[in-house]
Amino acid sequence: MADGIAVTGLGLVTPAGSGVAENWDRLLTGRSCATRDTSLDGMPVDFTARVPGFDAGELLGGFASWQLERFVQLAIVASRMAIEDAGWDRDSWDGARVGVVLGNSLGGAAAFEEQYQELRDGGPGRVSPLMITKYMPNMLAGYVAIDCGATGPGLVTATACASGATAVGTARDLLRSGACDIVLAGASESALTPTVMAGLTKMGALSRSRDAPEHAARPFDAERDGFVAAEAAGVLVLERPEDARARGATVRAVVRGYGATSDAHHATAPDPQGRGIERALRDALADADVSARDIGHVNAHGTATPMNDVIEGRMLRRVLGEGPAVTSTKGVTGHALAAAGAIEAAYTVLAVQHGTVPPTGNLKNQDPRIDLDVVTGEPRRTRIEAAASTSLGFGGHNAALVVTPA
Repeated sequence: MADGIAVTGLGLVTPAGSGVAENWDRLLTGRSCATRDTSLDGMPVDFTARVPGFDAGELLGGFASWQLERFVQLAIVASRMAIEDAGWDRDSWDGARVGVVLGNSLGGAAAFEEQYQELRDGGPGRVSPLMITKYMPNMLAGYVAIDCGATGPGLVTATACASGATAVGTARDLLRSGACDIVLAGASESALTPTVMAGLTKMGALSRSRDAPEHAARPFDAERDGFVAAEAAGVLVLERPEDARARGATVRAVVRGYGATSDAHHATAPDPQGRGIERALRDALADADVSARDIGHVNAHGTATPMNDVIEGRMLRRVLGEGPAVTSTKGVTGHALAAAGAIEAAYTVLAVQHGTVPPTGNLKNQDPRIDLDVVTGEPRRTRIEAAASTSLGFGGHNAALVVTPA
């Protein structure tokens, strides 16, 4: 196999909970996190999957609770978790050798909406001087770097729902090139605002199952009708394996391969044959120097939209055959948009580490057009020699990761 990059720390703040243990335990139940969302009362879709019990004032202090937008708050907490999990702190590393690569797509959408209303109601003088820094997506990496003292490269990747996976791949390249010794890689998204939700609803992307939100996210199910929008942050601490070994760190798993492509097909619809994501997956396999038959598990993009699941399912069967145990964790967490690829990369690491594939939430009647071994009902114990995580985004962005045991 090709040399990989060690995952030495994980931080997760998702609808499934805060911390690795809470997330993993909830995933293994297969129970959805979707609930009614009172901030969307009167909207055609009035349910989401939010991070439960997240108190920015308690976790970050009063300053951060009012100056930082929620997508940044989630990322800072996830980053602190990941750094602690890796056995680092800002006083023990050389900040100039630490990079931050985080994905985001919608920035501080809530701040923009709030300040636009202030402008409408009271004129320019009512607009906050913090409006720009709350809204700008790049502030995600900026504020995380400030918080942890990382003075190496700071980047925000914006490849829509592939952003988190793109960030992990970009971070891997920084480590391989020698530009950094440590990189915090992942993504954060919190944009469950009325305007964003109205736009996703008009696009036909969201489930309309208002009567039973907890059953709305149904990846690969014959009756699926769209995704449940979510918020989340996921951060991985990445290092070269030799560096991790030298300091006696625990390596959870290894990011062995990465592939990225563009469909060049349509603004929102994937290529009908799945050629873009297929090429990304094949490139990731080649980069990892593993064969298709080596892949024992796939954390699929699996959005529960009618089009995506069939296209992706046929692609996975074509490339990997009938062997891998497939899951879509979006049945539990909902679809966290730009953060999805990051939290799913972390879940893939945990599946490899624990030799366990979480079930796909709410899958009762698998679409017969999707000829895959999709895990449902109960988690499946199995030894995983290599796993893949696939991510697709609006604009035709595709990314695939291959993860192997430490």
